[in-house]
Amino acid sequence: ANIAEIARQLRLRAGGRAAGEDLCRQHREVLKLFCKEDQQPICLVCDKSQAHRFHTVIPVEEAAQEYKEEIQARLQALKEEREKYLESRKTRARKNL
Repeated sequence: ANIAEIARQLRLRAGGRAAGEDLCRQHREVLKLFCKEDQQPICLVCDKSQAHRFHTVIPVEEAAQEYKEEIQARLQALKEEREKYLESRKTRARKNL
């Protein structure tokens, strides 16, 4: 176990992990999962812990896609609301002339 930990530390120092991958503060493992209840990324060790045992956990890429779709849907709704507002403003401006 000690040798594996030393090897992992050397790999991390040498840039062995992919760019943009964050590590769990507690376990120093890559955050590959997303806990929906806690709304945060977690590592594989955290997933097996008591803290997340009964939580809904999905791959971090899947969570990112879900949030991306949700953001795009909300953005579209806001754009439509803005268009309606601008149109009503134009209508009021015409009536005031």
